[in-house]
Amino acid sequence: MQDIQAIVDSIYDSMLPRLGEGKVADYIPELAKVDPNQFGIAITTVDGTTYTAGDALTPFSIQSISKVFMLTLALGKAGETVWNRVGREPSGSSFNSIVQLEHEHGIPRNPFVNAGAIVVTDIVLSGHQPREAIGELLRFVRYLADDDTISIDDTVAKSEQATGFRNFALANFMRSFGNLHHPVEYTLGVYFHQCALSMTCAQLSRAGLFLANRGRNPLTGHTVVSDRRARRINALMLTCGHYDGSGDFAYHVGLPGKSGVGGGIMAVAPGKASIAVWSPGLNKVGNSALGSQALEMLATKTGWSVFGA
Repeated sequence: MQDIQAIVDSIYDSMLPRLGEGKVADYIPELAKVDPNQFGIAITTVDGTTYTAGDALTPFSIQSISKVFMLTLALGKAGETVWNRVGREPSGSSFNSIVQLEHEHGIPRNPFVNAGAIVVTDIVLSGHQPREAIGELLRFVRYLADDDTISIDDTVAKSEQATGFRNFALANFMRSFGNLHHPVEYTLGVYFHQCALSMTCAQLSRAGLFLANRGRNPLTGHTVVSDRRARRINALMLTCGHYDGSGDFAYHVGLPGKSGVGGGIMAVAPGKASIAVWSPGLNKVGNSALGSQALEMLATKTGWSVFGA
């Protein structure tokens, strides 16, 4: 039996001298204010035990990690028809690129680049007012983490709304191809709020647990998605979860994961655990610099990988 707490503590100790590495996401004004000298890690094993170290109880903006939860909701609503409007291939381009959309007639490459996530949000919005769709996501994440204190940071949402020119361009462009079914400001209103979800590493590691446990949440005993759907969401996280750094992450870490520009990364060791790390400084492809390193250390120390028994 591995001593998970000892592993978590040793990873934290290794990261301490490197606090502040990377560059915070300064293009979102509210995120630019975050102190970069922070690092947290939390692991929740499939028996429901959570192990933490560092700043694992400090809430942060989960940003693109929310795309995993939104995709889960969209698949629950629309099933496989989601894939008529968004692809499943890695993009090889930066997360907010518009170039591919032109070539591919308004169908985004995958649900984790911004354009793809905006389409997924548009699907979840179907039949709802924006406020209702935001509420649905918040209730879902609280249900997954079994924690009603999780909230959305309105200041961050407003900050993104005020500066999200590229996202407005992507959304309008897709609307011109008929791949956005609601007014752009409605869909983006939901999108900016989902990205502004504020969670701690401990909460995030619990929220991702259903993906490590064949679609079932061991904390509540509820089945969230089928075993097959959990595997497929994990497959997409492995191939597309880290923007154009996804191949590198798969090579070094070997676990499905989803990063966000708030400095968080959620990773899944199927059958073993759900992991969340956070450190605000980003590397050049927009993933947490220390978070990526910490997950590589974790994979090495535990032997957890989807590529080995």
